[in-house]
Amino acid sequence: MSGSQLAPGVDVVAVPGRGLAVRTADGQFLGVNPGSADQDALLSRLSGTVPGEPDAELDRLVRAFDDAGYLTAAPQPTVWPAGRRDIWLLGAPVLTEPLAGYLRAAGAAPRQVTPSEAHEELTEGPAQGRPAAVVWCLDGPVPAGLWDAADRLPERGVAWLRCHREGWQAHIEPLAATAGDVTSAHVRARRLAATPAHRELSAYWSGPRTSGAPLQLTPPAAGLLAVLLADDLTRWATDSAPSDDGLPARRRLRRVDLRTLTVTEHPVLPVPAVAPMPQSAA
Repeated sequence: MSGSQLAPGVDVVAVPGRGLAVRTADGQFLGVNPGSADQDALLSRLSGTVPGEPDAELDRLVRAFDDAGYLTAAPQPTVWPAGRRDIWLLGAPVLTEPLAGYLRAAGAAPRQVTPSEAHEELTEGPAQGRPAAVVWCLDGPVPAGLWDAADRLPERGVAWLRCHREGWQAHIEPLAATAGDVTSAHVRARRLAATPAHRELSAYWSGPRTSGAPLQLTPPAAGLLAVLLADDLTRWATDSAPSDDGLPARRRLRRVDLRTLTVTEHPVLPVPAVAPMPQSAA
C-alpha cells in the first residue's frame, strides 16, 4: 500500500524491552507483533515512505494497519491556483497584516486596499481587473449599510469573506463564493431573528454607543482570527475537502471568544427574498 501513512493522531512507538506499540487516536496503546518483518522497514512504510522492494510479510502488516483504520492516504501538497491568487484585504491592520502573512505562505498574493479603491475598481473597473476574493476585517461592529455593496460581489464572480468584533466576541461569517450564498445581510437578519433582544442588538449596531476603556486585540486573538480566515480562503481556493464532519464552511457562522480563544460554530442559511405584496383588486 504505497502512498499511505499513519492516520492523524495515530503513532507507533518503540517500547524498551517490549517492541512496538500503537497509540490510537483515542489514546489506547496496542502491542504490535512484527513477526519476521524488518522493524525499521515497517516504520518507514507507516511514515509514508514508498518501499523499494516488495515484501510479503511487510505488506501483510501494513494491510493489518489499514484494516484497523490506522492508515490514511498520504496528503498531496496543495497548490494555490494562479487564477485565485489575487486577494484584496480591507479593514483593521491588526487583523489584515497577520492574515496577509498566512496567505503569502500558502501561495496567495494578498494586497491591502482602501474601501474607496475597492469600490471604484469593483464597480467601475473592467471585470478582468477584479480580484479573486475580498476580505474585510473590522475591529468593531459593522455600521449599517457598510457591507451592502460588497454583498453583491459573489454575483460578479468575486468571493466575499468578512469578520468583525463586538466587544469580546468576534464573528467570522461564511465565505460567499456564488450568488445565493450567505451574505452579511443574511447574517444580520438571522441574528436578529434568533435573539429576544433584537431591538437592543439593532441599536448596538447602529450606535451611538458609550464605551469604557478601549479593547485591544491581543496578538494571539488576532492570530487566531487570521488563521481561521486564511484556512477558509485556502480551502475555497484549492477546493479542499472540509477538515471534519462539522458544518459546511459556506453555511457556518463562527463566534470567537477573544478572552478564552474558544470557537463555536452556528448554522446559518440565506434569507429568502420577501414576496411582493399582492396588488389590491380594483
